[in-house]
Amino acid sequence: MQVGTHFTGTVAANVTRRWFAPQWPQAWHVIWYAVPLTTTGAGAPQIELKVQVERTSADHLTYWLDVRNLSSGEVNFEMRYAIMG
Repeated sequence: MQVGTHFTGTVAANVTRRWFAPQWPQAWHVIWYAVPLTTTGAGAPQIELKVQVERTSADHLTYWLDVRNLSSGEVNFEMRYAIMG
C-alpha cells in the first residue's frame, strides 16, 4: 500500500469547493480522504468529501473531489490518498 498527501486546501464556512486529480492509472485502487487541519473543538464533523470518477483514456482516470465545509468557520484540510495493492 502507498499513502500520501496530494494537496492542501481551504474551504470557507458552509461552502463546497471542487478540485480534480487527473491522470491516475486506472489499474490502481485509490481511496481518497480529506483530513481537517483546523481545530474547532465543537464536537461535530467539519468537512464532507464526495468523490466522482471520470475515465479520461483507456489507461487513466480523473478524480473529482468535492469538499463541503459543514462548519461556521473556514477549514484548512489535507487531501490524502491510499493506493491499495
